[in-house]
Amino acid sequence: MFGKLTTREMEELLASNILGRIGCHADNITYIVPISYAYKNKTVYCHSREGTKIEMMRKNPEVCFEVDKLTDMANWKSIIAWGKFEELADANERSEALEYLVHRVLPIISSETTHLSSSWPFPPDNLNEIKGIVFKINISNMTGRYERFQQL
Repeated sequence: MFGKLTTREMEELLASNILGRIGCHADNITYIVPISYAYKNKTVYCHSREGTKIEMMRKNPEVCFEVDKLTDMANWKSIIAWGKFEELADANERSEALEYLVHRVLPIISSETTHLSSSWPFPPDNLNEIKGIVFKINISNMTGRYERFQQL
């Protein structure tokens, strides 16, 4: 059975995952890249190093964000959200975003890019000591679909 996810189901899926994909477009190039994130109140919070996605989002802040939950090929959920990139330079906003990222639940085995500081899993006393770019995506619209296998 195919169907549409409700707003509540989309919110739950976004809040319960830590890996999504950002789609951005600038200079006639479309770029899609995975990123770890934290989600709260229609906002996706991310931490990154300088690079292609940051450069592109600075040029064109309109982005797409996608998250999947794949149990198997007959049982899955997928969300596509549209929103606006906003780099967080203000110390208070940056610290609040890092707080969300520090407190998300990570798998026991996780990649270096999900570890925000060299002292992971222990955050520094001052979160703004964490280097890199902190940004958010303010979601303006989203849609979600699912497939659930039903035996007859």
